[in-house]
Amino acid sequence: MLDISLMQSIAEQMKTQSKVELGEKAAPVKRTSMQRLKTVSFKMNGREYQAIEQNPDKPSRWGKLAREGHSVVQFKDGETNKFVAVAVDGKVKEYGRKK
Repeated sequence: MLDISLMQSIAEQMKTQSKVELGEKAAPVKRTSMQRLKTVSFKMNGREYQAIEQNPDKPSRWGKLAREGHSVVQFKDGETNKFVAVAVDGKVKEYGRKK
C-alpha cells in the first residue's frame, strides 16, 4: 500500500529543495541525464520507488498539464518499473484504484 502523505511531501519538496527530507533521512534531488528532469529515489514500506518530474514535451495529458504550468510528478516502483501514482499540484492519484 502506498503512503500518499509521504508522496505528497516528496512532490512538494522536489519543487524547491536540493534534497528531500524523509523522516530522519534525506534523499538528494538529482537530474536525469537527457532531459534534466528532477528525480528522487526513496524507500517506502520496504520497497524502492522513484519520483520523476513530468517531461512537458510528452504528448500525454500529464505532459499537457506540465506545459500549462502545473507541477506534475510521476511515481515509479523500482522493482516492477511500473508507474504507480501521479501527483498534480500536490494531490496524489494512485493508478489502478477506483475513486
